Amino acid sequence: MYLGSNGMIGSPQKQRILIDGPAGALEVLVEQPPTPDGPLCVICHPHPQFGGTLDNKVVYTLARAALDLGARALRFNLRGVGQSVGQFADAVGETQDLLAVVAYARAAYPEQAIHLAGFSFGAAVALRGHRAADAASLLLVAPPAGMGYLDECAAPALPWHVVHGSRDQLISLDQARRWLAVVAGPTAPVTVIDDADHFFHGRLTPLREAASGFWSPLFDGGRRTSP
Repeated sequence: MYLGSNGMIGSPQKQRILIDGPAGALEVLVEQPPTPDGPLCVICHPHPQFGGTLDNKVVYTLARAALDLGARALRFNLRGVGQSVGQFADAVGETQDLLAVVAYARAAYPEQAIHLAGFSFGAAVALRGHRAADAASLLLVAPPAGMGYLDECAAPALPWHVVHGSRDQLISLDQARRWLAVVAGPTAPVTVIDDADHFFHGRLTPLREAASGFWSPLFDGGRRTSP
């Protein structure tokens, strides 16, 4: 069962579909709350070569946060994962996968704003693709600083936020802060989750609260404001 922030009780409607992607079919999971009145959130999963899928628990948690605020949540498998066709393409092809999902969402829900989010490698994909996607906001969870995927990325010119664990064992908080200092300076928008490792074991609730806190003032009916 589902209890949204508007008090509506029910089960999210789920639909797994295949859409055309740049390397072949892409598997997409579309979820919507019983009474969707918000925008769309497209969420990118972690590294496909290390077990990342649309069913990752952090990605799932972000989708729940979006649904709770009345938004539709779109999770998808990058190329070579699940039913998605293709091979790993070092974040370049995966960014094109994201843009294919965004194009599908634009066609299916033309009046709705699209917000992007990603976890770990998926954060790099979301950051790389946000301009071409005409995203309304960008949420980066444990972005892979120091791994090469973010080297050419600049600070987004839209509402954005980073969430990182204080005990991240793969991408240290210091490493993330150094990257943020170069990209955005001392005013980088970041929330640190105390006692959270890279996978937020036992700390999914504060992660969900951080996502909700960032998204809540931005959703505002979910309509596109740009042409």
